[in-house]
Amino acid sequence: MLENWSKEVAIQRLLALTLLTILIILCFQVVRFFISPAIWGAILAYITFPLYRFFHQKVLLSPTLSALIMTFGVSLMIGVPLVIGVFFLQQEVIAFYSMAIHRLQAGYVDLPDSIKNLPVIGQQIKNLLWEINKDPEASMAAVRTWVQSHLYYGKIAFDAALKNLAKLGMALMTLFFFYRDGKSLMRQIRQALRNIIGDRIDDYINSVGATTQAVIYGIGLTALAQALLAGIGYVVAGAPNPILLTLITFVAALIPFGTPFAWGAVALWLLSQGHTTEGIGLGLWGILVISWVDNLIRPIVISGATKIPFIIIFIGVLGGLTAFGFVGLFIGPVVLAIGLAVWREWISQHKDEIFAKKDSDFAIDDETALLKNTTPKPILNEDKLE
Repeated sequence: MLENWSKEVAIQRLLALTLLTILIILCFQVVRFFISPAIWGAILAYITFPLYRFFHQKVLLSPTLSALIMTFGVSLMIGVPLVIGVFFLQQEVIAFYSMAIHRLQAGYVDLPDSIKNLPVIGQQIKNLLWEINKDPEASMAAVRTWVQSHLYYGKIAFDAALKNLAKLGMALMTLFFFYRDGKSLMRQIRQALRNIIGDRIDDYINSVGATTQAVIYGIGLTALAQALLAGIGYVVAGAPNPILLTLITFVAALIPFGTPFAWGAVALWLLSQGHTTEGIGLGLWGILVISWVDNLIRPIVISGATKIPFIIIFIGVLGGLTAFGFVGLFIGPVVLAIGLAVWREWISQHKDEIFAKKDSDFAIDDETALLKNTTPKPILNEDKLE
């Protein structure tokens, strides 16, 4: 009787576990597209929540109105630079296309001597330019054929842009609900994790919060400072469209060691256009000033606030970027911070067991040394000495 009852309970639990697994898989399939926007919304809500608290508690606005104000403000902060960047990029593409078509039709496609005189490939570049300028009509036909054969890639890029815009809209939508219902949601998540893991989850959540804040502020402040300094360099060096270049530099600066590729490319372009002084000056400005900002702000803000080695943050940023895309810049360090917190807690709990053998070995060595030092020396016969 008892054996049959145990089998029934086991079968019921197995069926319940199977149904729960299927439910989790189906839920994941439904919300998979919204996971990344929700994470972005959570990150934005977390770092700007003090402002929301100001409107709600100091100004005494309702939670819904405070959330609307904050969501609108964040939308402007993201949307305005994005629209400006797209506008300048569009103007640059149109200007470059018009110039290229005009020169191609006139049979005057040329490059600076510094590029044509490059070793190994310089002669090949000269031959290619000669072939293009020899028959402009054939060159135009080749360009049209190439563009038509690669229209598919343009469609892919357009679809990716629309997809990212949709994700941005979803992130801003979830941002509103994180502002309004964030506290209630965090209490539910904390209680659910406490039911599974125990009270130690509070330390993990605090570690995650501190790491997230430090990583976001460290990466964001570093990128902003480097972009502003690079923008000053672009203006002084006379680079075209310094606002667009500054925005591109800000995006590149979010990735560790990505900033030199931004200002370095501009410096090389200035050198290729014959602006030697400006190119060398921008290169020195980037090496001596812009790069040092990354070496100062990022380690101080991140490692100083979280007590986590900077190499862990560095690996987390690059590994997260590889595994999760752009949002992995923030997910990676947080995941490694949780792992490091678990490791430190485990070491702290089992410290006596881990170091017991080592301590006992030291005790045995000390006792052996003491016995060696206290061993009586043989008594010499003074008569034999004489």
